[in-house]
Amino acid sequence: QLVESGGGLVQPGGSLRLSCACSGFTFGVYAMTWHRQTPGKGLEYVSGINSAGTTTYAPSVKGRFTISRDNTKNTLYLQMNALVPEDTAVYYCGVGATRGQGTQVTVSS
Repeated sequence: QLVESGGGLVQPGGSLRLSCACSGFTFGVYAMTWHRQTPGKGLEYVSGINSAGTTTYAPSVKGRFTISRDNTKNTLYLQMNALVPEDTAVYYCGVGATRGQGTQVTVSS
């Protein structure tokens, strides 16, 4: 089970930290991802982190977003800084082809 939280409304330039509480699998051995989706657009890859802690980012978020994981808490994080309106989307954490229910992020003044 994957349960995202931390979304909300934030002004441009602001920050949010998303969390994804994971259960039902051995969290520490799996690569985890964040994707996002907006109406009219497909699912967009945002970031990923493997079991060794190696991270990858989409070019659109690199330098602004930071993915991390706490294997003691079975939790995945996405720290989002310098948010822009184009970051508005539903954000999903995932493992393999499984995703959570998503959390809405809205960047607007």
